[in-house]
Amino acid sequence: MEAPEEVHMCGVLPNLSRRRFVGVGVGVRDHRRGNITESGFHFVSTVNTYKMSLILQLWSFLFNKMEKKKRFFCTSLLPILNLMAVRGGDESPAIGIDLGTTYSCVAVWRRDRVEIIPNDQGNRITPSSVAFADEERLIGDGAKNQAPMNPTNTIFDAKRLIGRRFSDPIVQNDMKLWPFKVIEGPTDTPKIVVTYKGQEKEFLAEEISSMILYKMKETAEAYLEKTVKDAVVTVPAYFNDSQRQATKDAGTIAGLNVIRLINEPTAAAIAYGLDKDYNIIGKMNVVVFDLGGGTFDVSLLTMAEGGNFEMKAVAGDTHLGGQDFDNRMVTHCVQEFKRRWNKDMTGNQRALGRLRSACEKAKRILSCTTQTSIELDCLHEGIDFSMKFSRAKFEELNMGSFSNCISTLEECLSDAKMDKTCVHKVVLVGGSTRIPKIQSMLVEFFNGKELCKSLNPDEAVAYGAAVMAAKLSGNSDNRVRDLVLYDVTPLSLGVKIINNVMRVVIPRNTPIPAKMTKNLRTTVDNQSAMNLDVYQGERSRATDNHLLGKFSISGIPCAPKGVQLIRDCYEIDANGILTITAEILSTGKTKKLTITYKNGRLSQEEIEKMVKDAQKYKQEDQEFQKQADARNALEDCLYNMKNMIQEYNIKNTAHPENLKNAENAIADMTCWLAENKDASVDELLHKKVCLECVCKPIF
Repeated sequence: MEAPEEVHMCGVLPNLSRRRFVGVGVGVRDHRRGNITESGFHFVSTVNTYKMSLILQLWSFLFNKMEKKKRFFCTSLLPILNLMAVRGGDESPAIGIDLGTTYSCVAVWRRDRVEIIPNDQGNRITPSSVAFADEERLIGDGAKNQAPMNPTNTIFDAKRLIGRRFSDPIVQNDMKLWPFKVIEGPTDTPKIVVTYKGQEKEFLAEEISSMILYKMKETAEAYLEKTVKDAVVTVPAYFNDSQRQATKDAGTIAGLNVIRLINEPTAAAIAYGLDKDYNIIGKMNVVVFDLGGGTFDVSLLTMAEGGNFEMKAVAGDTHLGGQDFDNRMVTHCVQEFKRRWNKDMTGNQRALGRLRSACEKAKRILSCTTQTSIELDCLHEGIDFSMKFSRAKFEELNMGSFSNCISTLEECLSDAKMDKTCVHKVVLVGGSTRIPKIQSMLVEFFNGKELCKSLNPDEAVAYGAAVMAAKLSGNSDNRVRDLVLYDVTPLSLGVKIINNVMRVVIPRNTPIPAKMTKNLRTTVDNQSAMNLDVYQGERSRATDNHLLGKFSISGIPCAPKGVQLIRDCYEIDANGILTITAEILSTGKTKKLTITYKNGRLSQEEIEKMVKDAQKYKQEDQEFQKQADARNALEDCLYNMKNMIQEYNIKNTAHPENLKNAENAIADMTCWLAENKDASVDELLHKKVCLECVCKPIF
């Protein structure tokens, strides 16, 4: 009697370098021969190990229960089972992106934890800078590093422009400090002007932000070795509707599906909760103090056991952060330079760029020591600049902003109707919270309470965004799956009524998603249409707030004033973005408010055009990189040939004629390279092959 065959799950091959499974196969032991024969091996790129183990157990059970003649059918199912596993494992992961004013960060939920993704330089945070050089576009570290030498074409602070109007006083003040040019575009939109490849180009802030988001997407794809489509992007809690929608548009231009916008302090709170493994008994009141490079938010939320986050109140300033501290240091140094040498350097953008970099570095040092120095050779008109800068001086220059931070904190607590003694934890987020004076003022405000510094302030927001991305995409464990988030709207929404009064419809700190309705009556006899101006803000005078949009509903039946009712429905989604619908109750006619680019949003056509432009710039960047690689390869070849002739004493061993041909070819190629800086990739590769052919006989 023949011994039965047995199935063995012998082909699960681990890729130890990336800790994932890359293949699965099945072997059948033949007891007559005592060996295992492979019945099928099918490679997959990435396998969900849990799903694969279940699939293999099922396959093995069926195989061993079947008669021998029926096993061929079961074996033929293996490719299908593999495909099932691949579908489970090759799903594109959703990422979390902290789109910051000065630095950005990207993270992903993987292997039941959050991984902060390093960029191509190995850094975990990437400068939010874009530079346009003569031959190429640079994003991130490369852009920031060359900024002092190319200040007018290096763009930063795009987050301070996004969703704003050119006439905004904040934009007008910032323009005095930026080295790059900003002009007024159509319908009061600010446009950034640069020179790129000898031509003048204009960009919206959404386009610059989309380039930074694309860099984050590219960084994640290189790390994960997968295409990334979905992302959760963070925004300051105090961003208005226009700024939120503009950020979402930037994500679309970058090729991302922004599945959710979440407030930065909320993301940080999620990170803190996960860091503590949601090990909370009862309820805990937490203040998230988020002071970054360009924005400031403070949030008060209640965390409950099981991962429940309920936002109580938010407050902030979308124009307060580390950049403002840098600007005051720069202004102080410029004034000191003028006092010493009676020379004004405000028109020298290159000098200001170098000075800004030095001041930023000095600011960081002053968080660790009480004094540093700023030294720059040939700063302006050949004059060397050197000065001592103390922590006390830095604090004196910025004390007004520091005090504003504490006032905003008090406002947040007041809105939540909570005394500061009821706060259990104070979580610090954002690089500027490293400033010792900020920390000491917070400790004093909370009567000596110890501040929570367990989170990396530069990475906490991206960390929380990655957790939310995992939850929304379904790629998470129970800790994340059970997370419940109740956020609030940061600013009041309302309409302009008679005498320019702002009638609030949805007060600030209302939990979202939210839906409110208001009834308006006609104000004159036989009124046939009604105009609505929708504003966002806290001022009593409507026009002092941010105008979101205007629209009109017509077709109101003739009637005495006050008879006809128009019902307005205001709806804020989980992203904090507003939709308004008006209905004439007597007829049922409705109209939905669509905020167009004239009111601060991009039209679909404009977004599609920017997507195409982004693809064009991507192709140009790729072509430039190919050309640079080919040029470097030819230069390396020249260098190696020269070295080998010298180091290996080729002159004494090679045939004189061959040696002369090689030396002439090397000299000619060196001259050709210097004269042909725009040579194509094909030309460069061809020249390299020719050089190698000429030099080959002497080696």
